[in-house]
Amino acid sequence: MTVDVHAGIMDRGLKLFGMIEKLQGVPSDEELEGLLRLLPPDSRENIGALLAPEMREAGLVFLDMIRQWMYAARDARSLSPKKKVILVPFNFPPDLVHLFESAVPLTTEVLTTVAALALPGGAERYWEFMQSLGLPDHICSANSVEVASLLSGKDFLPDAIISAAPGACDANAKVHEFLSHYQGIPQFILEKPVDDTPEGKAFYSRYFRTLIRQLEEFTGESLNEDRLRGVVERGNRCTELYWELFEYRKMRPCPVPNLFTLFLSPVRFCMWGTEPGIRTLEAMVDTVRRLHEAGVYPAAEERCRVLWAYTSFYFNVSELHRWMGKKGWSFLADVLSLYMPQPIDTSTMDTMIDGLVTAAWEYPMNRQMGTSSMSRAWVADMVWAAREMGADCVVHCGHDACKQTWSVVSILGEELMNQAQVPLLVLHGDSWMKTTTPITVIQQEMEEFIGNVVLGKKRTRRKVRRRRPKSTPGPKSTP
Repeated sequence: MTVDVHAGIMDRGLKLFGMIEKLQGVPSDEELEGLLRLLPPDSRENIGALLAPEMREAGLVFLDMIRQWMYAARDARSLSPKKKVILVPFNFPPDLVHLFESAVPLTTEVLTTVAALALPGGAERYWEFMQSLGLPDHICSANSVEVASLLSGKDFLPDAIISAAPGACDANAKVHEFLSHYQGIPQFILEKPVDDTPEGKAFYSRYFRTLIRQLEEFTGESLNEDRLRGVVERGNRCTELYWELFEYRKMRPCPVPNLFTLFLSPVRFCMWGTEPGIRTLEAMVDTVRRLHEAGVYPAAEERCRVLWAYTSFYFNVSELHRWMGKKGWSFLADVLSLYMPQPIDTSTMDTMIDGLVTAAWEYPMNRQMGTSSMSRAWVADMVWAAREMGADCVVHCGHDACKQTWSVVSILGEELMNQAQVPLLVLHGDSWMKTTTPITVIQQEMEEFIGNVVLGKKRTRRKVRRRRPKSTPGPKSTP
C-alpha cells in the first residue's frame, strides 16, 4: 500500500504563513473574517481561535514568530554562504543551534503541530504514509508525522539531525534514527543518562560538550563567546517573562487565556534566546496584564482549574482550549509548558555552557521521564504544580506510544490524592491525531468528570457546611 502525501508540511505551512504575513497591523473582526474565509474550514476554526479578540495582538506576534522560524529554514540555503538546517527534537534547547551563525534549528514536534492544527486534513495523511512504509502503529505521532513528510521525498530535508531523546523518549529517538538511515542525513546523538547523581550529570555535561565540538566541525564555525553571551542574555530575558506569566497563572480567577499554554511550548522549543521569542512572551505578558487590570475573563465565573499531567490535544484547539475557557475552566499548564527555566550565569564561557547543560537536563520529559525514577520525578513535579497553581483536578492524556506513562499513571493518581487531594482523569487519545479519539468524546469525558467528581465534591462540601448547627464552632486555626 502507498499513500500520496501530495506535498510536505514545510511547503504547505510556508504558504499558510505567507498569507498571514500580508496582514497589516491588528485586523478588525470584519477584516479577520474576510481572511479566514480564504482558509479551509478545519484551518479556519483553529487559526480563528488563535486570533480571538481578547488575545489577537499576542496571537499575531506568536504566528509571526512561527513564520520567521520556518522562513529562516527555508532561506538558509539561498544565503551566501549557505546555512545548515538542523532538525532537533522538542526536548533539546534550540539555543545551542542559535549559537552558530551558520545554522538554524527546525523542531520536529512543532512542525507536526503545525500540520495538526493549521493545515487542511490535519496530520492524518502523513501518519498513513508512515504506516504504508511498514512502521508500527505504536510509534509516536508527535515526531513520526513530520518524519513521514521528510521520508515522502516531497519535503524540505535538513542537513543534520540532533537526537536528544534517548533516555527520555525512545520512540522519538528510533524514528529519527530511521530517518537518518533512510535519507542519509548525519545524526548527532546526545544521550541523557538515567542517573540523577552527580556522576550521571557529569557524564551528560561531557556528552553535551562533545556535541558542541561536533557542531563546530560540522558547521565549520567555532563557538563565539560574544554570540554565546547574547543568546544566553536573551534566554534570561525569556526566563524573566516566563515566570511573570507563571505568577499570573497562579491567580484566582486566572487571567491567562487558555491558549497561551500552547504558545509557551514553541517559544521554548524553537526560538528561546531570540528576539522573536522575547517579543512573543512580552506580547503575552502585556495581554494578560491588560485583561487582569480590566477584569476580563472568558467566562463569568472560574469554575474549575485544570492542570494537564502530560501533553494536551492540538488538533482542535478551538474545541478544547477555547471551549474550556467558555465553560469557566482554566487551562493552567501541561507538562510541555511547565518547563521552569532558570537564569544562566553569563560570567564566562564555562558558566554559560554549564547553564545550557542544566537547561537541557531539565527540559520537559527529560526532567520527568528521563530519570532514575520516573514515577518519583513525575509525581513530584505534578504535586508541586497542583499546589502552587491551585489546581482543582489533573488530566492525563494517554498515548499508545507513551508506554512509560501508562506504567506509572496509577501511582501518579494515588499520590496526587494523597499529597494534594486533587483527582486525576485519565483519557486515551492522541494529541495530534483527531481520528484516534474525536474531540467530542474528550469533551464528554471531561464534562462528566469535572461535573460529577470535581464540582460535585465542591457542592457536597457546601451542603455539609450548611447542615452544621449554628452552635457548632468552626475549625480553630493553629499557629
